[in-house]
Parts: sequence; structure tokens; C-alpha cells
Amino acid sequence: MSARKTQKKSPTPGKRNTALLPLGALAAGFGLASAALAQGVPEQPAEPAKAEATLPVVRGKASAEKPGKQDYQATETRIGKGRQELRDIPQSITVVTEKLIDDRNLDTMKELLKNTAGITFMAAEGGEEDIRLRGFPLQATGDIFVDGMRDPAFYERDTFFYDRLELLRGSASMLFGRGSTGGAVNQVMKAPRLLNENQVDVTLSSHGGVRAVGDFNAKTGESSALRVGTMYSYADNNGAGSKIDKAGLAGSYRWGIGERDEFSATIYALENNNGMNYGMPWIRPTTTSAVSETTLLPLDPTAYYGLASDYNKGSATYGMLTHTHRFGQNSELITKVRKADYTRDQRSGTVRFAGAAAQPDRTAVSLATFGPKTVINRGTHLKIQDMQTLTAQSDFASKFKAIGLEHSLQAGIDFADEKKQVYGALSAAQGGVVPAKPTTTVGTPNDGASVDESLRRLRLANEYRSKGWGAYAQDLVTIAPQWKLLAGLRYDSLDGDYSTYAIPNAAATPVTTTSYRMKISEWSQRAAVLFQPNALMSFHLGAATSFNTSGDAYSLGADNASTPPEKSINVELGAKLDSADGKMTSRFAVFRSTKLHERNTDPLVNLVTLSGKRHAAGFEADFTGRLAEGWEVFASFMWMPVAKIDVGVAGSEGQGTRPSLTPRYSGTLWSTYQLTPQWRLGAGLNGRSGQQPNRNPGFYAPKFVTADLMAEYAAIQDKLTFKLNVSNVSNKLYAESLYAGGHYIPGTGRIVALTGSYKF
Repeated sequence: MSARKTQKKSPTPGKRNTALLPLGALAAGFGLASAALAQGVPEQPAEPAKAEATLPVVRGKASAEKPGKQDYQATETRIGKGRQELRDIPQSITVVTEKLIDDRNLDTMKELLKNTAGITFMAAEGGEEDIRLRGFPLQATGDIFVDGMRDPAFYERDTFFYDRLELLRGSASMLFGRGSTGGAVNQVMKAPRLLNENQVDVTLSSHGGVRAVGDFNAKTGESSALRVGTMYSYADNNGAGSKIDKAGLAGSYRWGIGERDEFSATIYALENNNGMNYGMPWIRPTTTSAVSETTLLPLDPTAYYGLASDYNKGSATYGMLTHTHRFGQNSELITKVRKADYTRDQRSGTVRFAGAAAQPDRTAVSLATFGPKTVINRGTHLKIQDMQTLTAQSDFASKFKAIGLEHSLQAGIDFADEKKQVYGALSAAQGGVVPAKPTTTVGTPNDGASVDESLRRLRLANEYRSKGWGAYAQDLVTIAPQWKLLAGLRYDSLDGDYSTYAIPNAAATPVTTTSYRMKISEWSQRAAVLFQPNALMSFHLGAATSFNTSGDAYSLGADNASTPPEKSINVELGAKLDSADGKMTSRFAVFRSTKLHERNTDPLVNLVTLSGKRHAAGFEADFTGRLAEGWEVFASFMWMPVAKIDVGVAGSEGQGTRPSLTPRYSGTLWSTYQLTPQWRLGAGLNGRSGQQPNRNPGFYAPKFVTADLMAEYAAIQDKLTFKLNVSNVSNKLYAESLYAGGHYIPGTGRIVALTGSYKF
């Protein structure tokens, strides 16, 4: 048993993080002061157009890539291991650039993903929100990445240092190893550029919201640059019942830019001390209503019934070193090493209706009896854990001719060492202190009641460590002027050790240690054919496999330690079409995703077995770019008419049913128009059809459509702008994250935000 720690000190309820606040405040103050002075400073001669410096050295792929803040449209990606044109990747990829993130005022990765198609969220028992794509888990299987490296912990990710976010759809274990059945999410961080460019954004929003973001880029030499990002956010309510209190700092120094050997060093720190809305209970019209009539509570989305002392505190810090060696114009080797540390201390309250005896009319709660005097219990759910990861990877990319054919070869190797510790609270019988939580009523949300969370005594409950490595190679071969073939293969090896530390129900000792081990060796494949009749069109037919280990959530037990990995395959027929001027891109795909061996629990022996099978099939489309001068659009749509549990077991998602969290329709539409040189207007819709919570409880969360508006005014052209965003204009009540165990998390209600941006 680890002796690293047995007690984690709780922060004072309501206390804000201040470690990174001075930087955010400095950025905000400097931007506002500069904006005020700009009116009185004589206008300087215009500088030449800013561009990456071009050096007389080997550049190859080091040529400038359009940064995310300039356009909605993206033409290249690094999610496929190495820099590639999107048209050469035989899978659907949705790219959300920094400009779109800013225009829609999306501050978190969750909000950003919600504004794409095919994404749903499960509100799990631990308070985390498991991301689903095409109905398959992403976050629970570790399919979140930062600059192509796995970012496996649960924490609230912020967009303050994003250049873009890339969403790869379909099986991708050939690229990333375990997981990646539904796809993968890659957070692309901002990189230093060879120019001097700075921007400060200050936002005032509903519920006392204040957000300050700074982005500072300085050219420090002929081939070196430094970029620093800062963030501070605070709000009494995020529009869905949770307080916001967070700060972030990121910095990257890059030298040898464009030269044969290029280096970069990056640090990142994010501190969250946010509130926690565990969720609201489902309700039926009457106590005798059918389960199928279960619905949402008729309450404002901001209504909060947890305690003021509930919180979701966490941190993510990492340092990364990158080396790029260019062998020539068409070959490069990129090596990265990343050390990351995560903490999570979540003290949430399960909100449930009190029993009939505690209600004022001594009747079980339903819509027929629901009212201001309805009594609500506030339980406890703790999630306290730490995680440390060390990852390294080296990726080689080369274009060359051999045996009369053109090849685009990619190969690489990666290694990961991941450790996780989970802490539990001692019960009163074990010598701990369990603060008693008071009840409340529906008519008194945000009542301010609290308990002293620092009284709890913690112990190490379990810990996990895994070491894994993988190697892959794929080749894209031009077999004719318009035809390409792709084939790829990857091998993964993973060892995982998991130990639980149990104590008696009525004493703190003795500690009983039980250990389990997992050892996995798996192959993953990828194959495709591409037809590219010209530079504007690309069609593909591809297939790829994936696997999920029994320890993908960093826990093992007697029921699953010996269970082989789940296996999946994704088949896709798609097209990528560009407009004649290259300013508009459209993507279409027909897909079928099949989990061939899905884990189920055998009810007779209570063991996890690979007895299940499911599939989902549908159509996707994206439209991104400029329809005309000054008119930009982003649209993402998914229609999934087919989704079925082909083989299931009793007590799980039943055979023949539609899998949970797989809506038939989902999508988003956003468009802006430059009305005059000073005014730009934007509007959009975001919607999803009805869907069932996990385990198919027999009812659906209602479908919904929300609308957003934007108006931007350029007070000083290319320097000072003011932008007004109104999200969820009608204050629509809907369920964003679902859990069949008794609750849902409401979607964000109406938020009005005014942002001032100053560039210098």
C-alpha cells in the first residue's frame, strides 16, 4: 500500500484560485489601458502584412500553416500522425478553429464538442461526463489527446490556448492504440510564430461572469519565438447550476523554426475550483404514469440545489519537449516527450426527492404534487484521485518514389507510463467524520447551506499503474494519377497492475490488499482506397479496427481482469469536396461502426464476458468556409437511423434495442456576415433528437433546438472590437448529460456575454 498520502486537505469553500490570477488581471488591465490610449495616439504607418519568416534553409513541411484564428476552414491536420492534407485521410474529420471558437464564445471543450454533430454526454456516477461519439465512449477509454499525445484524466478542459480542435470519427487504434472506437479528440495548442502579435480579450457575462484571456506572441530571433497564454474566469453560475472559478497559464518557446533541426518547449497549467451540479432527478407526471412518460423538472436551468460547499477542484499541469529533424523537403522525424500531473478533488451532492413521509402532503413526488414545498435530500458523492503520466513518441513521415510509385510513408513508436491513485473517505464507524447535510425545498434554490468538507478523513482506496508501448507503419501509395491505396498496421503491448486496499466496515484497520494484473498484446489495422480526380475532389472507401482493454478506465477486478479486449471495426464511404475558389469545403460520409465483441456481465456467474455485439450506421456532413466575400459558415450534421444491440444480456441494454445515447439526428449551424466594415453579425442553431440514458431505462430525454446570436463592432479596425453573444436565446430547458441511475444535468440556459478584444 502506498504511503504517499492518506489525507488531502480540502480548500476553504468558496475560496478562489489566486495563483494564476495576477497574470490574467495584468493581461486584462494592459489591454483595457492600451485600448483607451489608442484613441489619442497618432496613427502609425501600416506594417507590411504579417507572415512567417522564410529562411534560406531546408524547410519542407515547415512552411507556414494558416493559424486557427484566421478562418473557419482548415485544410491540414496532425491528428493522423504527422502533418497531412485532410483530403488524404480516409476518415471523417471535423475541425473547429480558434476563430469559430471565439465567434461562438465557447470556453470549454465540452461546449465546443456540443457544437459539432454526433456527440452526446453521459453523466456518470462519479460526476464525470463521458463523451460519446456515434454512441461509443471517448473519454472513458482515454481518447482525448493534446497535440497528438494522450490526455487521459477527467478534468474540465478550457479553450484559452486552443488553435483548433480536431474530431476524428471512427476506429483509430492503428494511430493511437487502445480505444478510439467512436473516434478521437485532438486539442491543438497554439504554437509560437515568427512575428510580434498580441491580443487581450475581456468578457463580462450573465451571473456576474468575468473572463480575461491573453495571447502574447513575440519574435525573439531570426528563427525563434515565444508565445504565452493566460486566462482567468469567474461566474456565480455557468447557466447550468455550477459556479466557475478557474485560471490558466501556458507558454511555448520554439527555436530553429523552419531549419533542419527545430525545437520547442511547452508548459501548461490549469487550475479549477469550480462548483458542482451533480444533476437533477427525473420525474413522472403522476406516481402511476408509465416509465416512458419520465421527463424533466420544470425549473430554470440555473437552479442549484446542492450545497455551497460542494465543489469540483482539479488541476492539469504538463511540460513537453519537441524536436523536429528534417531530412529534406519531404521527410521529417518528430519526437515528443511529455510529463503530466493531474489532481481531482470532487465533493458533490446527489440531489434526490425525499421519500413520501418527508413530503408536506405525505405523497411520493410527481409532477402532480411537485411544487415550492417539495423536499429535496442532498447526499454525498466523492471523487478524489491523482494521476501522473509520462509519454514519449517519435513519428517519421516521408514522401518518396520507389518501384515506380509515389509513397507517403508514416511510421512511429510510442511509450506511456500511467499511474493513478484513488482516495476514499472513512465512515463514522471507521473513525472518520461524515458531515450531516441538511435538506432543502424546491422553492429555495441556492440556499447557501454548507458543511465543512475539511473534516473528512481520507485513505488510499486503490491505485493503478500501466506501462505500454506501440509501433505502427502505414503507406499511402499513388498507383495511378487519380488513385491511391492506403494500408497500415500497428502493434500494442500493455501491462496494467491494479491494487485495492480494503478495510473493515467498523474499523480503519487491518488493510487487506488485493491485486490484479492485465497483460494485452493487440494488432490494429487500417486500409482504404482514395479516388482524387482533381485538386478539388477526394473520395474514399476505408476500414479500420480498434480495441478497448478491460482496464481502459484504470480499474480492474475479479470480474474483468482476465477479460480480453473488446474489438470493433469502422467502415466508411466518404467524400471531401472544395469549391472552385478553394474557400469552401464540404465533407460527406456514410458509415457503419460495429463493436464485434462487447463486454457484458454474465448474470449467472457475475463475470464480464465478451458476449455482446452492437452496430450503428448513418450519414454525416460538414460544410465549412466562405460562401461569398464576408459570409462564413460552419455546419455539422449527423443522421443515424440505424443503431442496434445485436447481442445483449438481461439487465444490460437489451438485445434488439437501440443503444443509449445515440440520437437519430444531431447537428449545428453557424453563420456570420460582414454587414459593413465595422459590423459583423452571426446566428446559429444547435439541436439533437431524443435519446435514452444509459442502460435503456425505457424513456427518452426530449429533443431540443437552441439558438445563438452574435453582433460584433470594430471600434478601431484590426485593433479594437466589441462582440455581443447571446447563447440559448429562448432559455430552452433541456437535458445535456444523462444518467439512468436517477439524474440528468441540464443544458446551459441563456447567457449574455460582452467581449472587448484589443490587438497590439
